[in-house]
Amino acid sequence: MNTTFSLHHIDNPALFGFNPDDYSRFKFGDDAVAKHFGTTLADGFIRSHLEQEPILQQIAVISSPYSFIPTATFAMKTWFVYRLNRWLAQNGYPVVQETKVHRTITYKEDYGELNAEERINLIGNDSFHIDKHFLAGKTLLFLDDIKITGSHERMIMKMVNAYGLQNDIYMLYFAELVNKSIHPNIENLLNYHQVKTIFDLEPIIKSGQFIINTRIVKYILNYNFECFRIFIENQDQSFVNLLYDMALGNGYHTIDAYAKNLNFITDNLFINNKNLIKHGN
Repeated sequence: MNTTFSLHHIDNPALFGFNPDDYSRFKFGDDAVAKHFGTTLADGFIRSHLEQEPILQQIAVISSPYSFIPTATFAMKTWFVYRLNRWLAQNGYPVVQETKVHRTITYKEDYGELNAEERINLIGNDSFHIDKHFLAGKTLLFLDDIKITGSHERMIMKMVNAYGLQNDIYMLYFAELVNKSIHPNIENLLNYHQVKTIFDLEPIIKSGQFIINTRIVKYILNYNFECFRIFIENQDQSFVNLLYDMALGNGYHTIDAYAKNLNFITDNLFINNKNLIKHGN
């Protein structure tokens, strides 16, 4: 059994059912928004499905695929699980387990800018991997923040078929584009609704409720060097080290487009780090 649940349905390019500025901050690491999104998604799923027909099997929750750096959905997943676990425990059901879909390819392109064909061409050569034996006998909840063309869902189902999974599956989304006459790049409008320059990241990073993700790392490393330099010199050492370690973990040091900005971090971290200390702290 495969079931899709989306909390918000987008059928008007000007009306989303949620605050697009919040969504933009969420995509760049605002954990306060991730908490709101994850909690409300859990409440909606409980209300629409579990209160009507509880899942008796062990539930496994799976965030959107990633390699080393989690996606923004991972932060939303955490709060989704917290809220869902409270309901499950209060009603005498087993709390959820978690696992991961591993992906093998990283790319610098901005997925939100692409149309349906470009999206499937971009991710079509990727491969997703999961622990089939861990999933045996469990109901699977795959989480993602938004469904636009369904390309990622098709890749998930390709993996499901390749592994011969017979599990009951729920595909859960915070929002879904249901009006197919709206161009898929509406996702880009949402992603950058509030974050329009690298300097718009500062309030998020310094909010005390920041959680790093793939998008913000790629965005910073791909930014115009002069603006990047000003931005990075105003960050503290803990953030610069986190950014650098995340970049290495995803193999971004092998991507030419990120080389100049990453090399600047390398030089300042390991050769002349007093520059960053002077500006950052």
